Amino acid sequence: MFGKLKQLKDLRSQAKTMQSALAEEKIDIEKNGIKLSMNGNMEVTDMSITSDLSKEETARISKELFNDAIKKTQRIMAKKMQEMGGFPGLG
Repeated sequence: MFGKLKQLKDLRSQAKTMQSALAEEKIDIEKNGIKLSMNGNMEVTDMSITSDLSKEETARISKELFNDAIKKTQRIMAKKMQEMGGFPGLG
């Protein structure tokens, strides 16, 4: 039982280390005058719109940027997790 608790504590520690490492990652993406910045924890850190697009175009492009940034963040997460040896005990 105590072995399982130690394993859980180790997993929590690894997750916190991973989250800290990801927070330092930065994803910048831009399309048609709309720029989005996101950190590795999938938090939007900045967004700017410098073009005169219609509301519909702005909404469409913003959605694309968010989805692209999330996919890039997920790839970074997977790579970082692999570099850190994954999470033992979850396989």
